[in-house]
Amino acid sequence: MDRRTFIKKAGVAGTAAAATLSGTAMAQTTESEPAAPAATEPAAPAETAPAPAAPAVVEQAPKFKWRLSSGFPSRLETLYGAAEVFADSVRTATDGNLDIEVFPTGAIVNEVSGLEAVKNGVVDMIHTASNYFWETDPAFAFGTGVPFGLNQRMTNAWLYEGGGLDLLNAFYAKSNVVSFPAGNTGAQMGGWFRKEINSLEDMQDLRLRIGGFGGSIVEKIGVLPQSIPADRVYQSLENGTIDAAEFVGPYDDDKLGLNRVAKYYYYPGWWEGGVAATNMINLDKWNELPESYQQAVRTASALANSILTARYDVLNPPALKSLVEKGTILRPFSHDILLACFSAAEETYAEIAAENAEFKTLLDSYMGYRRDAYLWFQIAEYAQDTFLMLQQRAGRL
Repeated sequence: MDRRTFIKKAGVAGTAAAATLSGTAMAQTTESEPAAPAATEPAAPAETAPAPAAPAVVEQAPKFKWRLSSGFPSRLETLYGAAEVFADSVRTATDGNLDIEVFPTGAIVNEVSGLEAVKNGVVDMIHTASNYFWETDPAFAFGTGVPFGLNQRMTNAWLYEGGGLDLLNAFYAKSNVVSFPAGNTGAQMGGWFRKEINSLEDMQDLRLRIGGFGGSIVEKIGVLPQSIPADRVYQSLENGTIDAAEFVGPYDDDKLGLNRVAKYYYYPGWWEGGVAATNMINLDKWNELPESYQQAVRTASALANSILTARYDVLNPPALKSLVEKGTILRPFSHDILLACFSAAEETYAEIAAENAEFKTLLDSYMGYRRDAYLWFQIAEYAQDTFLMLQQRAGRL
């Protein structure tokens, strides 16, 4: 390159640089024309070219593997199945990143040991009835429901919108647990009896398999409550170890074959009028989850809560008809039995509340809502249901 060409090119480059710094377009000069005088105004700041974009960093979603111990045997696709509905929903919502494996009762821990297991991290969570743990503290019973308590709809209302769940979780936190409703059986049956029960006298010294809080109530009227796991109820009735047994309702009871060893089927199960199953989760494990995973757990629990009730409402009617066709004899508890049990329940609650402040807090909230809810339900629900029940009996439905 000759000297003239180098100088010419250098001049062009310098002119372009000056134009960038001043922010104005400068006319290109020729060798015969002098350059224009410099502007008197200060030069505008130079526009900086954007820096090259940094490579995108894709954060991998955290993965968790949890173990859930059910409080129920796997052959019950109702109660045990609700835990599977829950786990499948969480797995889908988190793209498999929160994988919850469900185990039946006894595979890791049994139903009565579930609280200690989840509290100490032996399992990450349990799906169970919280009233299994009422002997640890009677306040645990409110997570499932107490004798002569709320029906299924009222239970959901109290838990979700009536402040019940907040009160329960404040209590559960002492056990390193957080909980969410995850199923409701609706009103249960009063159980299977080997002989007919006509009065309070017939209840004296009766050996009744009964779960949860109800045992302490029937004991006041002379019954001998027996605590027996679900998978041993049939054998206990068959060999005469017990005289009667309650479990859930027509579909589950038929699954367990209880109609083959006792023919009298009593109702209602006043100790379980709207029974909530619950997910109880180790609080440390819960706090490790991202917020989006926590929301997936809440949503999946609510789904299981809805599905379980719907499943029972579809399965119980044909199961009851089938049981009657096979020889089951339906009987209501007499008014004097119900009234005596109601009085015993009220007496028991007063005794416990006098010594247990947390129980009293939950009792006041729960029973306060019961009083107002039944005021409303007898106006609308009861009138509607009673009319249609009469039409059903008349063969018009």
